[in-house]
Amino acid sequence: MIATSNELFIMLRRCLLTFKPFRIFVLGIGFFSLCFLMTSLGGQFSAKRPGDSPFTVRAEVIGGPESRGVLRKISDMLEVIMKRMDALSKLGNTTDTHRLDELSSALDRIQPVGLVERIQAIAQNMSDMAVRVEQILQRSMAKNRVRDGSLGQCETPKDPRYPDCASKMDWMRARWTSDPCYAFYGVDGSDCSFLVYLSEVEWFCPPLAWRNQTATPTLKPLPKRQAVFQSDVGTLLEQVGTGKESLNFMKRRIRRLAAQWASAARRLDDKLRNRWREQKRILVHVGFLTEESGDVFSPKVLKGGPLGEMVQWADILTALHVLGHDLKVSVSLKELHGFLGVPPGRGSCPLTGPLPFDLIYTDYHGLQQMKQHMGLSMRKHKCHIRVIDTFGTEPAYNHEEYATLHGYRTNWGYWNLHGQQYMTMFPHTPDNSFMGFVAEELNETERLNIQRNKVNNMAVVYGKEASRWKGKEKFLSILHRYMDIHGTVYFETQRPPEVPAFVKNHGLLPQQELQQLLRKAKLFIGFGFPYEGPAPLEAIANGCIFLQPKFSPPHSSLNHEFFRGKPTSRKVSSQHPYAEQYIGRPHVVTIDFNNSEDFDSTIREIMRSNVEPFLPYEYTCEGMLERVNAYIQNQDFCSPEASFPPVNSSSSWLGSPPTPFILQHNSSILTWASNASAHTSWPPLSALRLLASLEGQSCVKACQSAGLICEPALYRFINIKEAFSALDFQCEGLESEMNHLFPAFSAEHAECGLQQDSLLFSCAGSSTKYQRLCPCRDYLSGQVALCRDCL
Repeated sequence: MIATSNELFIMLRRCLLTFKPFRIFVLGIGFFSLCFLMTSLGGQFSAKRPGDSPFTVRAEVIGGPESRGVLRKISDMLEVIMKRMDALSKLGNTTDTHRLDELSSALDRIQPVGLVERIQAIAQNMSDMAVRVEQILQRSMAKNRVRDGSLGQCETPKDPRYPDCASKMDWMRARWTSDPCYAFYGVDGSDCSFLVYLSEVEWFCPPLAWRNQTATPTLKPLPKRQAVFQSDVGTLLEQVGTGKESLNFMKRRIRRLAAQWASAARRLDDKLRNRWREQKRILVHVGFLTEESGDVFSPKVLKGGPLGEMVQWADILTALHVLGHDLKVSVSLKELHGFLGVPPGRGSCPLTGPLPFDLIYTDYHGLQQMKQHMGLSMRKHKCHIRVIDTFGTEPAYNHEEYATLHGYRTNWGYWNLHGQQYMTMFPHTPDNSFMGFVAEELNETERLNIQRNKVNNMAVVYGKEASRWKGKEKFLSILHRYMDIHGTVYFETQRPPEVPAFVKNHGLLPQQELQQLLRKAKLFIGFGFPYEGPAPLEAIANGCIFLQPKFSPPHSSLNHEFFRGKPTSRKVSSQHPYAEQYIGRPHVVTIDFNNSEDFDSTIREIMRSNVEPFLPYEYTCEGMLERVNAYIQNQDFCSPEASFPPVNSSSSWLGSPPTPFILQHNSSILTWASNASAHTSWPPLSALRLLASLEGQSCVKACQSAGLICEPALYRFINIKEAFSALDFQCEGLESEMNHLFPAFSAEHAECGLQQDSLLFSCAGSSTKYQRLCPCRDYLSGQVALCRDCL
């Protein structure tokens, strides 16, 4: 019986030693004790900037005999713990029973019933030591303050210009150990260090009179340099990097289009007549490709996944490089930290120096990452950011307070940026800037070959994923009566069952092979999804007719899951609204696919028609370079706008009552009077066309109906009472409020409403209660983003 008990106890000891959770538990005890000590010491062992801080007490504390004894004892305890853990880990990887028996005597001294008590005793000892060290620190800091005569100097100043100073001091006292970045900036737990940090690193407290203000001299702006067009993309390819299929895809595209970009740069340089262009320091951070964001795109590049975003980012990188700007590329958080100068820690502190970039191009994922890691610098520098945003963000969703109060809050938006800092793939949201991408251009020889080699009865389906083919058999059967149907559906081993047997499926094709297929085909047909991709433009550029379904009712966040949660109220009338509105027949045909008779007759009409390859200028390399260059040289969201109207400006206006608006010749549209006082703006005031919408009509639609484009940058010039009188609105009342529909006129109450917050100037939005005042402008043929005087 006794022998059995001994054997059982030996087995128990072996299980405790070899059982991995037990080892993890013991390791956790040591780790917990170390963390507890580090927290109690208040960041004294945290990372610190090189150089001595004028208020640190590290040298005095660590150098004292009393503190040295405490820290030596702690070090010895941790060393014993690590040796014990090393022995246990080695034991777990051996079958030598003799070594196991050697450790059994040590286990005998740690009886299971006393294990918890021993752990508690260790924890109590560590706590006592931490309290003792904290007392030493406090006494030392008090002595230093008395010696330096700074006790009265470090009282919280009461300055009405810095109302948050006191509350920030309280926050620092309670939370300065919450992020190692504070210790990096020299914070050591003293009020003096808090004040220095809050006045010199952040800006919540006034500058301290006793501090040497010349220690951090004001940096002079760097001299401006001229941007020079460059055609060699070698350095760009090196910056893009490797290691991901998405990056490989982008690099292949950059190489393939390099000659077209170089030719376009020469033409634009001639067009601008060697005009001086300022070189900008630009960071491109592709947030959706970082591992921290999940990077769901890279694994799908070779499996039929969406490529539109990577097409656009490759073209943005190339355009910025060819325009001659100083470019840095980031596709990881580590690279982002290095480029921006993010201090070590958890992102609570500002950057270590001035923002080293004039512009930052990123996406919503990158925007969130910068918010988490830039601290207060994000608020200070967000005017430099441009957000690549495929579907657009309207002002009502962008304004955080307004969106929260009025039901426009979504998972995106609410960043309080200027609306034109968001940049879209197509010009569907005038409140945003249109970035775009490029489609490959054909030379004259290629155009002639396409005309000769077109197969009149050949159709290619727009749909690489097999799931998109479900439920499409009816109209595909009609199409099959007249045409041979080709698909490019991804598959690994077996043909996807969703693809009808009469379809010739080529599988996923490389870009060049897909181009050759499109150059033969007569028809490129869409299934209704994906929305607004680049493929239809590439097909039209290769001489195809694009046939797409009409949506009735239009798709929006109110009735379609895809748009739900997106920061836009857009109503999409077809798969590709840009192709429908800006290209149209004969290149683009939009019909109801559910009407079999209409579908049948449309196919026969397409077979009888002949079209030439067509590509809008704004989607050529030259068009994109021209547009992006205009944005970089003219858009400025960092400089404060001059108030409008200036004091006594109405004295220079003509008419009774005085107004800066006059009727355009032979038109009911109002323009800015040339003799009115001049004001700097881009687009220039010469492009402004003032008109009123109908009730229930947005300014987007109102301007479109007049053959114009709504221009939000000109809203501030019509947000005046004189604009209402110029449009013959009789205002019995005039009010100013935050409303994304204002300025607007309410006929029911004869009230005129002015916009109170410039971030809410919005072309989008409508109400049956209001006629909106709309700042429209003209635009260049084939370049809707730019007015005639914008260049």
